[in-house]
Amino acid sequence: MKNKKILWAVGALVLIVLVIWLLSGGKKEEKVTFDTAKVEKKDIHTSITATGTIEPVTSVTVGTQVSGIVSKLFVDYNSVVKKGQVIAELDKTNLISELNTAKANLSSAQSTLNYETTNFQRYQTLYDKGLVSANDYENARLSYDKARQQVATSRESVQKAQTNLGYATITSPIDGVVLSKSVEEGQTVAASFNTPELFTIAKDLTDMRVIADIDEADIGGVKEGQRVTFTVDAFPDDHFEGAVTQVRQQATTESNVVTYQVVISAPNKDLKLKPGLTANVTIYTLELKDALAIPAKALRFMPNEALLKEGQTIEDTEASQKVWTLEGNIFKAHAVETGTTNGILTEIKSGISEGTEVLVDFNINDGDNPQQEQASNPFMPRPRNNKNGNQQKK
Repeated sequence: MKNKKILWAVGALVLIVLVIWLLSGGKKEEKVTFDTAKVEKKDIHTSITATGTIEPVTSVTVGTQVSGIVSKLFVDYNSVVKKGQVIAELDKTNLISELNTAKANLSSAQSTLNYETTNFQRYQTLYDKGLVSANDYENARLSYDKARQQVATSRESVQKAQTNLGYATITSPIDGVVLSKSVEEGQTVAASFNTPELFTIAKDLTDMRVIADIDEADIGGVKEGQRVTFTVDAFPDDHFEGAVTQVRQQATTESNVVTYQVVISAPNKDLKLKPGLTANVTIYTLELKDALAIPAKALRFMPNEALLKEGQTIEDTEASQKVWTLEGNIFKAHAVETGTTNGILTEIKSGISEGTEVLVDFNINDGDNPQQEQASNPFMPRPRNNKNGNQQKK
């Protein structure tokens, strides 16, 4: 009997606690908080990134058209040169000999021509008087024509030998700086099928460019004149400015990856940029300054009827593009006309005034476990807590 009394007492106590819990609501009161954002002017931009190589806008590879031994070098790496300045000489011994031979052949041919000219004139006189046959006259004229042709050929040989001798003196074709030197004094260069490369000269190192490889998925948004920023590992804290100057049509395929070359200007007044450096490029394919904008997420917000408090109502609109405001107890939809977007910010052309706070998202907070109910893109940035005034509680 004593145990039964204890069980009845415990049961009654449990029943009393259950009744009190039910009368108190059974759980903690849920609170709904809203994330809002102001309609305000912001800069909207999109960009793509790539890597490229820095090189001079104009560079010339200097070679030689004749073979020979390099007898003298007058410049070295980083030498500043002027157009027409002698930068190297080849040994001229054989070239001078060839010129002298050509001149001697020309002299011999000229002597032969003088003789054949006199002989032809004599035969012509005799032929006119009927003293020689037509065959003898024609032979004399043929010899005369051959002598004239031989003189012309010898004269061309002399000209060629003089030109080759001139090629032995190598001059700079432009004003610039010597970037590379491929030969040393005493080295033999052979100009048989390919022109030997002796020097590479850059015209102006204060005017550089970047050749960037852009993926085929991004090339459609790249156009001439777009602003570009880039960095180089040599100066990680410096940001350099440039612009797209050319989008080349030729595609390059490597390991099944298709890229296109884009030329970017790179002013280099302080000469920090050096040929061959790798540039980490950002091309701004869209730039809209001071545009009236809201977070793109606000266009996806919809009030949840199940979470309306007593007295709250919804005023909707049939517009396809709309944003919401909370005015007192009324959730009000505003039809808007949108413009440019980069996925994070969207331009508002009309439909709502600057400074208006629009609803972006809402959260449910039961006191212990706050939950954000509005579906969102996992790649979109999440709003911060209400420490900076970005979250408004209603």
